[in-house]
Amino acid sequence: MNTRSRRFFVAKFSIVLASLLLGIFAFAYPSNEFFKAAASAFGPSPSFTNAPLENNCTACHGDSAVNSGSGNIVITGLPANYLPGQQIPLTVTVSQSDAVVYGFQMTAVDNLGRKAGTYTLPGGTQLQTISNIVNGNERNYIEHTGDGINPTQFGSKSWTFVWTAPAERVGKVGFYAAGNGANGNGVSSGDQIYTTSRAALSGSAISNFDMDGTSDLAVYRPSNGTWYALTSGGKFQVVQYGLTGDKIAPGDYNGDGATDFAVWRPSNGSWYISLSGGGYYERQWGLTGDIPVPGDYDGDLKSDLAVYRPSNNTWYVIRSSNDSIFERSFGLAGDKTAQGDYDGDAKTDIAVWRPSTAEWFVLTSSNNGYMTRGFGLTGDRPVQGDYDGDGKTEFAVFRPSNSTWYMLNSQGFVSTSFGLNGDVPVPADFDGDGKTDLAVYRGDTWYILGSNGPTFTVRSFGLAGDIPVPAGYISE
Repeated sequence: MNTRSRRFFVAKFSIVLASLLLGIFAFAYPSNEFFKAAASAFGPSPSFTNAPLENNCTACHGDSAVNSGSGNIVITGLPANYLPGQQIPLTVTVSQSDAVVYGFQMTAVDNLGRKAGTYTLPGGTQLQTISNIVNGNERNYIEHTGDGINPTQFGSKSWTFVWTAPAERVGKVGFYAAGNGANGNGVSSGDQIYTTSRAALSGSAISNFDMDGTSDLAVYRPSNGTWYALTSGGKFQVVQYGLTGDKIAPGDYNGDGATDFAVWRPSNGSWYISLSGGGYYERQWGLTGDIPVPGDYDGDLKSDLAVYRPSNNTWYVIRSSNDSIFERSFGLAGDKTAQGDYDGDAKTDIAVWRPSTAEWFVLTSSNNGYMTRGFGLTGDRPVQGDYDGDGKTEFAVFRPSNSTWYMLNSQGFVSTSFGLNGDVPVPADFDGDGKTDLAVYRGDTWYILGSNGPTFTVRSFGLAGDIPVPAGYISE
């Protein structure tokens, strides 16, 4: 057989084979099941979740604008906060009243656009996982399969699977999903595409009184023992709880994701807590001269009662998970308390900043190890926080002499001039992006440099002499 004849034979055989396979698929999927433009019968290609730097399914099903139909896509089961390694069942539901076939794709990414966590598929063949590289970062996706679009039904379809959180805190995790409510007409026209996004944080935002993951403007007025809060949703709260001389001790003591009004009374060493869900809690823990240092030392997403005793440089903690007592000598006279989650294990680490040598000393809870780092100058104020959103507390100081913030985060050294000498630093996550924002309180006015944008906000709230609540999380 000459070369020309051989090429003709190969081409003819390929056409016949393709026709045969097409016939087999048509037989295997009667009533045009295989050709339902439906929700991409074998699952969509990666990177169509509408996550940052991604498209959505209108790239192929572009007959209608995204989210223009009467249905939606929702992600349920996601808690406000996750714990490292936590297994969380999630359900994705696509609804469209006149659709008969449904599909979806979802991804979970951290603040840097990298994959966050893993997926565990249930039994059967309704779901699959795929991966892709977006802007140099790997992302994982979970989506329907060919079996996952069956059975055809009107109204909605749901898929349930397990998302396992990263082994360490990575800060805010964004969940992005796109869904298709398809009419099954064999082509992409008439389909409705929906997108949604949710987020889970690696711990409750401080000064967050409405459980929305965003820090709120709030002050405590020592003159009348009253708390005033303006939530990010615009709700104004006034709660009389405390006496003159009390130390504010805000925290999430019942683990519901909202900050509770709380004070520690030096005169009797007692804690008084007004729980956000209703009710009150009182307990004696500490002595006159102690410093309240509440935090989640046992990693159960609840603030623990804790004090630091300068007289003997010892930390005393009551774990909320089992009511057990933990005490540890750590620090020297003159040290400033600087507790935070420096190793990203979802537990507050005991830490101090030493003004005399401008050094940080941290007792890491993940391995009972020890960390030290020189950072800052004598006269600085420690303002530790998660400024890059990686789920770990960073060393940071505010220098009143030049009104400059200095931060040592995972990306390196950062300095920003913001504020005036005499301002009270109030770092918190005011824009809800999972990153600590630079902020100061001046008299009765808040000045906030948001990390999402960035944006600059000036807002009057409070009176001269008030104590801004975010300041209660850092050393005086």
